[in-house]
Amino acid sequence: MKKGFSTIMSAQFFSSLADNALLVAAVELLRLGHAPAWQTPALAPMFALFYVVLAPFVGAFSDSIPKGWVMFISNSIKVVGCLMMLFGGHPLLAYAVVGLGAAAYSPAKYGILTELLPPSQLVKGNGWIEGLTVGSIILGILLGGQLVGPRLSTSLLGFDLPMFDTGIDTAPEAAISVIVFIYVLAAIFNIFIPRTDAPLQPMVGNVFGMVRDFSHCNARLWADKLGQITLATTTVLWGIFGNLRLIVFAWAAAALGYTTTQASSLAGVVIVGSVIGAVSAASLMRLDKATRVLPLAIAVGFLMIGLNVITNVWVAAPFLVVLGALCGFLIVPMNALLQHRGHNLMGAGRSIAVQNFNEQACILGVGALYSGLTKFGLSAFVAIATFGLLTAGTMEMVRRWHARNCVQHADEVERLLAIARSDGH
Repeated sequence: MKKGFSTIMSAQFFSSLADNALLVAAVELLRLGHAPAWQTPALAPMFALFYVVLAPFVGAFSDSIPKGWVMFISNSIKVVGCLMMLFGGHPLLAYAVVGLGAAAYSPAKYGILTELLPPSQLVKGNGWIEGLTVGSIILGILLGGQLVGPRLSTSLLGFDLPMFDTGIDTAPEAAISVIVFIYVLAAIFNIFIPRTDAPLQPMVGNVFGMVRDFSHCNARLWADKLGQITLATTTVLWGIFGNLRLIVFAWAAAALGYTTTQASSLAGVVIVGSVIGAVSAASLMRLDKATRVLPLAIAVGFLMIGLNVITNVWVAAPFLVVLGALCGFLIVPMNALLQHRGHNLMGAGRSIAVQNFNEQACILGVGALYSGLTKFGLSAFVAIATFGLLTAGTMEMVRRWHARNCVQHADEVERLLAIARSDGH
C-alpha cells in the first residue's frame, strides 16, 4: 500500500470509533432521561438526515479541496455535536450534528482511496478500510458500553479539576467527555493525510446547479448496468444494518435480560467475524467477480431471523461471528466495484456522495419506520424478523435483476466487466 494509507486508516478508525461510542452514550442519556421509547431508534435516522439533505453538495465539496482537509473540517463539526450533547443539548439534535460531520467526511474518506491507490489495489484497500470501519463500529459500541458502565463511569466521575466545576454528573456525560478527545485524535491524523496528484474539481457556482449536477450523477450510476446492482446491494445492506445496531440493544434486553453495557459487550464479538470476512474478501475477490456474492446477501437475511430463537449467550456469540463474517465478505467487493464504476463515470467524491445519499436515505426510511412502529408497541423480535425478510426478499430481486441484465444487456455487462478485469490486475 502507498505511503499515507496507514494515516487514512488511523483517522478513519478513531473517527468511526467515536461516532459509535457516542451512539451508546446517547442511548444511555435517553434512558436516564426517561425519553419516549421511539426516540432511541430515532437516533439512526437522525444521524442519516444530513447525508440525505446535503448529498448534492458534500461530494462536490470533497472534490474541490484536498480530501485531508475535508476530513479535518468534518471531524471538527463532529466535535461541536459531541459538545452539544455534553452540555445539555437534546441527544437527537446533537447526534444529527455529528451526522452532518460524518456526511461531509465520507466522500473524502472513500474518494481518496481511488486517488491514492491503483485499481488493482482497490479491493484490497476497501478490504482494509471496511474491515477497520466495521471493527471500529463494534469496538466503538463496546467502548461506549464500558464508558457508561458502573466500573469506568465511577472512576471518571471521581476525577475532578481543581477549582473548576465541570458540571459532569452522570455516566453518559463522563463517557462523552472522553469521546471528545477521541475525535480530536482523529482530527490530528487528518492533518497528516498526504495531498494526492488528483486534480481538484471546482464546485458549481449555485445551489440549483449543484442539485442538478448531483441528480445527473445519481441517474448515471443507476443507469450503469453494474453500478445499479452494486448500488442497490449496498443501499439495502447498509439500510438494514445501520438500524440493526440499535435493534440489538432491544433484542439483548428482551432475549437475554442484558443492560446497555452488557448488550454493547455482546456486540463486540461481531468484530471477529466482520474482520475475517473483510480480509478474506480482500484476498480472494476481484472486481469483475464481485457480483457473485449476491446469493450470500439472501442468506444473511434469513440468518438475521435466527436471532429470534437464541436465548443463550454461548449460542449468540458464535452466531454473531458468522453473521459478521458474511457481512464483511459481502460489503467489500460490492463497495469496491461501486467505487470503480462511480470513479469512471463522474469522479470519486461525487460518486461516494451518490452512494451515501442512497444508503443513508434507506437508513432514514427504515429507521423512521422502526421508530414509528416502536411508538405503537412493536417488539424487537418482530422488528428483526421483518428486517430479515426484507433483506432476503429485496436481495433476491436484485439477484434476478442482475441475471436479467446479463441476458438482455450481455454485451454491455461484459464490456464493463472487462474494464473491471483489466483495471483489477
